[in-house]
Amino acid sequence: MKINKNLDLYIINSESSIIDALKKISANKQGVVFVLSYKGVIEGVLTDGDFRRWIVKQTNPNLLSNVLEIANKSFISVREDDLKNSIKIERIFAKHKIKHIPVVDEWNRLIAIVEDRVSTMRIQKITIDEESPTFIIAEIGNNHNGSIRLAKKLVDEAIAAGADCAKFQMRHLKTLYKNRGNANDDREDLGSQYTLDLLNKFQLSEKEMFEIFDYCNQKGIIPLCTPWDIESFYSLNKYGMDAYKVASADLTNHPLLRAIAKTGKLMICSTGMSRENEIIEAINLLRKEGANYILLHCNSTYPTPFKDVNLSYMERLKKFSNGIVGYSGHERGIHVAIAAVARGAKIIEKHITLDRNMEGNDHKISLLPHEFKQMVDGIREVELAIGTSSTRKMSQGEIINRENLAKSIVAGCKIKKGQTFTREMFVFKSPGQGLQPYRINDVIGLTARRNFKPGDFVFESDIKSDLFKPRDYLIPFKWGVPVRFHDYKEILAKTNPQLLEFHLSYKDLEENIQDYFDHPLNLDLVVHAPELFAGDHLLNLCAEDEAYRQHSINELQRVINLTRKLKVYFKKAVRPCIITNMGGFTKDAPMLPSERTKYYTRITDSLEQLDQNGVEIIAQTMPPFPWHFGGQSYQNLFMDNKDTHDYCERHNLRLCLDTSHSSLACNRFGWSFSNFVENLAPYVAHIHVVDATGVDGEGLQIGTGSVDFGTFFRQYQELMPNATFIPEIWQGHKNHGEGSWIALDKIEKIIENDNLSKLYK
Repeated sequence: MKINKNLDLYIINSESSIIDALKKISANKQGVVFVLSYKGVIEGVLTDGDFRRWIVKQTNPNLLSNVLEIANKSFISVREDDLKNSIKIERIFAKHKIKHIPVVDEWNRLIAIVEDRVSTMRIQKITIDEESPTFIIAEIGNNHNGSIRLAKKLVDEAIAAGADCAKFQMRHLKTLYKNRGNANDDREDLGSQYTLDLLNKFQLSEKEMFEIFDYCNQKGIIPLCTPWDIESFYSLNKYGMDAYKVASADLTNHPLLRAIAKTGKLMICSTGMSRENEIIEAINLLRKEGANYILLHCNSTYPTPFKDVNLSYMERLKKFSNGIVGYSGHERGIHVAIAAVARGAKIIEKHITLDRNMEGNDHKISLLPHEFKQMVDGIREVELAIGTSSTRKMSQGEIINRENLAKSIVAGCKIKKGQTFTREMFVFKSPGQGLQPYRINDVIGLTARRNFKPGDFVFESDIKSDLFKPRDYLIPFKWGVPVRFHDYKEILAKTNPQLLEFHLSYKDLEENIQDYFDHPLNLDLVVHAPELFAGDHLLNLCAEDEAYRQHSINELQRVINLTRKLKVYFKKAVRPCIITNMGGFTKDAPMLPSERTKYYTRITDSLEQLDQNGVEIIAQTMPPFPWHFGGQSYQNLFMDNKDTHDYCERHNLRLCLDTSHSSLACNRFGWSFSNFVENLAPYVAHIHVVDATGVDGEGLQIGTGSVDFGTFFRQYQELMPNATFIPEIWQGHKNHGEGSWIALDKIEKIIENDNLSKLYK
């Protein structure tokens, strides 16, 4: 069990609403909230189970009702004295099948919570659990060598490297050592004399330690400290530390463990130089005291030989303890720490120094700041790569490459509508845009519902009982569909768009458009410039390589010239928009925000070199991780709505708002998508309406991702009603535009919803 005295995330005022309580339950991830009066008296308990049982009985639930209306007022509680009887507490958990027991005083005021199983730990605002990012501790220890200036420099370097915490050590030498810390005691062994000599020279005073803790808090990094003796613990407790680190040397110091445990603060305990039975005895003590603790696997050799690290022991340590373990490393390099994360460590502690040649044993096994940053970056990459053990799903990049590289079921001959499919009618060929070859038995024996010519793909819709057909759509915005030269006539015959958006490939720039157009169309025109040009040239109007940038400018000018030729065939095209991904991507890491200005400046120069007479270049909003033909990059420009807004305002540039790209950026950085849209709305000329999920799942069908299109279309009507749009579903043109027809049908239904009925007034 665990006794939790950090109650902020678990309590709510009795005058709060149900929705407020649900938000608190979501925040604490424990499925429970305790309802208190203004005097701190507990008046009820609400679990997510209580809420579910209530809501299924409601016909018109009001989440703004008072939380006490649904809270359980017949809850089980215990007094603080009961905590000494762990068997009694265990029986309460087992009998009532609950996970949390409130601890109250004689006036029924909540003073603590007993948790049955430890699944989450907290230190300040950081959560440590099986799903959280690894908590990374930069162990400064005594590497400041007694200089507060150096200590602050090390804190700064730890922050720059990406550490969550800066850790120090405190010793009260007169209490800690039997000779009262006398470095000149010739009776001491050589090792003790060496250690005492260093400690006497390099200790910071209590006042200086508190100053450095304050500095950490001001800078936004969590301070942590190891008390090496009871007097040091008293000093740290007086300061008000949020958590404590217990050194390997003190895992067997039960009086110190017991004193720290009584604070209810998180204890991070290293297990180096302890036998297994000693580790188990420490765990039993911590459990009896109801301590909040996490054990760190550790080998206390400086440096630790790789053969002695034994990361596999973390699995055994998990079984002994509460399931959350970490690793404190003293080996050389960064690779073992990264491997520990891959094996489940949720805390990593490594020493940091400015110079490994400084006096002191710890310096020699410490990481330099740039090495510490490499470790942090490696850990974060491994965390992303670990993923989950749930059912395998293809990544967005795999989906793209599967389309390009895999095989499809393809008609090998003419097949007339009404014929029965036989095996002999089909062959397997690339690309993989149709049904995969293993689906052939799903096809054989069915009746063809359309005519096939040799080379036509077989799609899912060809074997479904319901066939999705295009039609005219009632949508109160100026909308269109994405097309290519070879298919626009077929698509126009099926529906009623007001514009066409031509998605050009670099091969299209070589085409004679007179071969595709024989009369003007009563439509508007939008052109989407290619992203890739001949010779693997990705358009980049802000490339540092001047020759590369000039090549991009020249290629975009070719797109402009072709658009002017196309314009002749579109009666409603006054100044057609050309959607362009301006560039600004990087391959290995995102650029710092401070670096973006010079790239935006290059874009301005590039745009000024273009002859835009009769057309308008508009920038597309971009995702954080764009897919460049199956490979992922980092995007830096026209992704953040603030610098995008500022650039558009300064340079009178308009935008293509891609709802998928921008939603991914909002997901990545925790921004509000509605605020994002509102901020950029004054500059939006055209919209790609498409769904998204996560940080790189782009191009999804409407309603299959996380975009709230009900809210979005209200903003569309109110803030940018003159903007045009198309459904930009990835591979939506396949099977004669099937993805676009599904999207338009969904959009029409969203707009028809009663909440959006004003659009028709």
